[in-house]
Amino acid sequence: MDIYSLETYDYNLPPELIARYPVEPRDAARLLVMERNTGQLDDRYFYQLTDCLDDRHVLVLNETRVIPARLMGHKGTGGRVELLLLRPEGEYWQALVRPARRLKPGAEIYFAAGVKARVVSELDMPGGRRVQFEGYDDWEEFINTVGEVPLPPYIDRPAEARDKVTYQTVYASRSGSAAAPTAGLHFTSELLARLQGQGVEIISILLHVGLGTFRPVESSDIRRHHMHSEYFEVGNEEAERLNRAREQGKTIVAVGTTVVRTLESIYNDDYGFRAGKGMTDIFIYPGYQFRAVDNLITNFHLPKSSLLMLVSAMAGLEKTMAAYRHAVQNRYRFFSYGDAMYIR
Repeated sequence: MDIYSLETYDYNLPPELIARYPVEPRDAARLLVMERNTGQLDDRYFYQLTDCLDDRHVLVLNETRVIPARLMGHKGTGGRVELLLLRPEGEYWQALVRPARRLKPGAEIYFAAGVKARVVSELDMPGGRRVQFEGYDDWEEFINTVGEVPLPPYIDRPAEARDKVTYQTVYASRSGSAAAPTAGLHFTSELLARLQGQGVEIISILLHVGLGTFRPVESSDIRRHHMHSEYFEVGNEEAERLNRAREQGKTIVAVGTTVVRTLESIYNDDYGFRAGKGMTDIFIYPGYQFRAVDNLITNFHLPKSSLLMLVSAMAGLEKTMAAYRHAVQNRYRFFSYGDAMYIR
C-alpha cells in the first residue's frame, strides 16, 4: 500500500451507515477497541470505556464550544446568502460563503435585527472570505440569536433545536469552534465521574475547530496537502500535569484528533509539554513519529480525509483500513454523530 497516495485512504461506505442523529444516551454508542500491536478488534459500547481506563491513564479533552456559526442572510437584490464563520481575526471574521461567485470584495450581506456584513477580501481557500459585521454590540449574542448549528453536509438534514445540545460535548466551555470535536460527544457527565472515581486523571486543553480539520485533501500525493491553521491554548497547570503524568509513566489518551494535533504541536523533546497559545497547521499522516500522545479515542472519519490519515499514522495504515472494513461489515455508524474507536 502506498502510504502517500490519496487513493489508498478510500473505502466503500453504504450511505445508510452515515449517522444523521446521535444515539441516546450518548455513551450508548458503540466502541471498537483496537490493539495497536496486534490489530485485534473488540466490539464494545462506549460506556465500557471504564473497563479500558484506570489510574494509569490520563484523559485529555478539548473544551472548545461550537458556536451557531451558520448564518443565513440576503444580498440587497434579495438573493439568499449563507455564511459559515470560521474564526475571528481582529475586527474581521474568516468565513466560507455561498454562493461565492456572487460575493466579491465590497458585496454587502444583510441579516436580521439590522445587522449587515461587508466582504472585505478573498481568502486562499474555495469560498473563503474575510468579512466585517456592522450593527451589533455583542457578537456572541448576535450569532446565538441569528445563527444555526453548523451540521456537516453529510448529515443531510436541517439543524434542529436539539442539535444545539447534542452537537456539543457535555464539557464544552469556551466558544469558538465551527464544528464539534466529535470524539467527545460520547461522554456523559456520569461516565466522566465514574472514570475519575477509578483514578483516571482528566485534563482539558483547547483547540477551536475550523476549516483545517475538515478541508478535503485534494493532492494525489498527500504530502502536498497543506492544513489551514487553527487556534489552540494549553495552560501552565495543564502542561505541568501532562509532564508529571509522563514522568510517572502514565498513558496519555487523546479524546479526538484535535487533542492529538494540539499536544503534538506543543511537545518538545528537550522540555516536554510547554504551555502556550497560538496557531497550528500540523498535518499528521503515516510515517509520523508520535511524541506526546499514546492512545486515541476517535470517531470513524470520511474517506480520503486528513483525519483518517492521522488515525492511520497512529494505528498503522493496514490495521486502520482493516478496522474500517470490520466497522462497515458490523454496521457501525459513521462520522460526527456516529460510533467511536479506541486505539491503544
